[in-house]
Parts: sequence; C-alpha cells; structure tokens
Amino acid sequence: MNQELATHHVNHKAGNQGSLLLGTSLALVSMILIPAFATRLGLGASVTGALRMAMMKASNQALRG
Repeated sequence: MNQELATHHVNHKAGNQGSLLLGTSLALVSMILIPAFATRLGLGASVTGALRMAMMKASNQALRG
C-alpha cells in the first residue's frame, strides 16, 4: 500500500514539473520572443498584444493542468 502511494506521489510530482516547464516556456515566449518577432515583422501593437495575451492564457492553462 505504501509503495503504491509513493509511486503515485512520484508520478504526480513528475507531471507537475512538465507542466511547470511548459508554462514557464510559454510565459517567456510571450514576454520576450513575441515582441521581438512583432517588431521585426512590423506588426502593430494591437496584434502583438493579442498574441501575447494568447500565449499567457496558454501558459496559465498549462500550469493549471
């Protein structure tokens, strides 16, 4: 019984680390890469803002699981 609980705890913890990595990566993309690419491509501020919001929502969704 205790081994089953320990295995479940390890598997659950490993899943949280993956979603944390994904959420952090998406946040980084939205804060740094999207504005850089938008400037390079000449996109307007409203399009850049919309892309950033979409990436932050995806980041939040990944963190929630």
